[in-house]
Amino acid sequence: MGNMEQIELDNHRKQLLKDMHHLVEKYRAIFDWDIPEVDQHGADQLIVTAVRAALDQIAKELAV
Repeated sequence: MGNMEQIELDNHRKQLLKDMHHLVEKYRAIFDWDIPEVDQHGADQLIVTAVRAALDQIAKELAV
């Protein structure tokens, strides 16, 4: 990756993190709605693992 692309990514890094937080919170809320006595720590681990797997899949798809 070129220097300009890295600078551009760095300029958007805070927004990227904010977007990821929103995504995790979306799925945390779904767990809360569907499971009244949710194990929040366990659910958080599942969500983060699923997000990582989804990002790995996207990375594979983009590596065309």
